[in-house]
Amino acid sequence: MKNNNREQRGSKIGFILAAAGSAVGLGNIWRFSYVAGNEGGAAFLFIYLIAIALIGYPLLTTEVAMGRFTQKNPVGVFKAIAPGTPWWLTGSLAVLTAFIILSFYSVISGWSLAYTYKALQGFTPDTDFAGMFVAHISNLWSPILWHGLFMIITLGIIAAGVVEGIQKVSKVLMPILFFLLLGLVFRGVTLDGGSAGISFYLAPDFSKVDAGTILAAVGQAFFSLSLGMGALITYGSYLSKNENITDSSAWIAGLDTLIAVLAGLAIFPAVFALGFAPDSGPGLAFITLPAVFANMTGGTIFGFAFFLLLSIAAITSALSLLEVVVSWVIDEKGWSRKKASLIFGVMIFFVGLPSTLGHSILSNINFLGMDILDTLDFITSSIFLPIGGILTSLFAAYVWRSKYVIEDINTPKGKIVFGNWYGILIGIFIPIAVFIVMISGLYQKFN
Repeated sequence: MKNNNREQRGSKIGFILAAAGSAVGLGNIWRFSYVAGNEGGAAFLFIYLIAIALIGYPLLTTEVAMGRFTQKNPVGVFKAIAPGTPWWLTGSLAVLTAFIILSFYSVISGWSLAYTYKALQGFTPDTDFAGMFVAHISNLWSPILWHGLFMIITLGIIAAGVVEGIQKVSKVLMPILFFLLLGLVFRGVTLDGGSAGISFYLAPDFSKVDAGTILAAVGQAFFSLSLGMGALITYGSYLSKNENITDSSAWIAGLDTLIAVLAGLAIFPAVFALGFAPDSGPGLAFITLPAVFANMTGGTIFGFAFFLLLSIAAITSALSLLEVVVSWVIDEKGWSRKKASLIFGVMIFFVGLPSTLGHSILSNINFLGMDILDTLDFITSSIFLPIGGILTSLFAAYVWRSKYVIEDINTPKGKIVFGNWYGILIGIFIPIAVFIVMISGLYQKFN
């Protein structure tokens, strides 16, 4: 199964930081915070942590194991384990999903880069932040330029390779991200009135939990780990057979979860201290938080740090999305890394243009009340990713077979050992749970 010509990761810590960077993105800081705010804070956090343990970690470990076992891209993995069957379409879905997600993810990441620049100039209390955000995204050329700049950064790192590009950059960016976040946490919890935000975030009130809270927590746990899009299969394919999977996967899931938890601890105390609402939805990062920073002592410094943090998280996730596509072309078509990076990087940039133009000259185009960007987000997040996760679980349990997956995962044996409980989770619990989340989400959307 092994591809002897495949580039290997430079170190265990390099693999962990790169894979953790794949999972850590806008979803951990921007999406996690506003979903937690909408769903009541601490009770949501508690359910989210359970979902990470029961769904996220086992499926994450499975994807890494599939990549390491075959040393191939997402399409090649299914072809290698089940040759001559249609299962390779699951890998193709993962590549397509990564391509589409990066096309609009880069647009949002461009907003984050733009706001990093705006924050450096300083936010003033009398600013109409909602108007400022609308003016930015509805401008014709500015979002395109920031979208292009973000793709150039991502493309350049991917073209440099796994060790010299992805892992070297991740070793620098991930620690910076962590320390910036710690600084924001310290500032948030020390604000007068911040204790109300801490209580909201860490003292659960389970009387407010309903089916929607559970579904939101399970969905966030699934999506925040970059599951079902081939990223962790791809990164696993660069992992040496001599490296333990269970412990490395635990570090990845742990770092990803820690960043999300810290993001909430940085944001909610500041939001409450300055009298803003925690349930302001997707506008929390680009409308509410700039207003928070404008009214905070040292707001320019902390505003710049936050949006720099958001941009770094966006870059580390974008690297994994582009690498899924690039690794597929390199393996299946024999292209060079630089050629694949350049051509598909440019293609993704152009495919992303409708997502940004959907807020300006294409704003009249909508599907079910959603603009182009939101439509693509809905299709990938609510349909493609869950289907990918379900199919991957069923494939591992019944095609590769649970007992062989367990054997490979436990070789070499780490501090965490997988037993027969894994087969129950991956073959029964996870597919059913993710299916329920997907169907419930679609039902709520269309009713």
